[in-house]
Amino acid sequence: MPPIISIVSKKNSGKTTLLEKLIPELVRRGIRVGTIKHDAHGFEVDREGKDSWRHKRAGAQAVVISSPKKIALIKDVEEELEIDQIVEKYFGDMDLVLTEGYKRGGKPQIEVFRRAAHETPLHGKDHLGTLIAIASDGPVDLDVPRFDVNDVAAIADFIAARCLRR
Repeated sequence: MPPIISIVSKKNSGKTTLLEKLIPELVRRGIRVGTIKHDAHGFEVDREGKDSWRHKRAGAQAVVISSPKKIALIKDVEEELEIDQIVEKYFGDMDLVLTEGYKRGGKPQIEVFRRAAHETPLHGKDHLGTLIAIASDGPVDLDVPRFDVNDVAAIADFIAARCLRR
């Protein structure tokens, strides 16, 4: 199973922005990256009226949309799957899986912290949990490596050294 790192933060701190910069840097290095976006509130990927939406509405419990270059699965689940279950089932051919969110997923975490968005980071010095690094726009007093939030090369180096020993 590939290593998993969760990119976490309080709301609107830049998780997606960091991932948008980090993914191409890792891919440029020859790393096959998969991502999982956690949405605690539920989501819909089908648009009303599309064939796959109509299939689900008609009662299909799983719908696959397939084309020569992509595949998508929409499937009902009884309960939310654990990260490991998702990765084992769908990401076995990846070198690395990055999650956006999953604060309570128990995986190594890199926190994104921007002072313009929040006064304090998600993690505190007395409760680091699975925090392995922080990407911030200024100094942060936590006992983990700190990277400038815009220095994706350094963050990628850290991930490669920590997780991708080949």
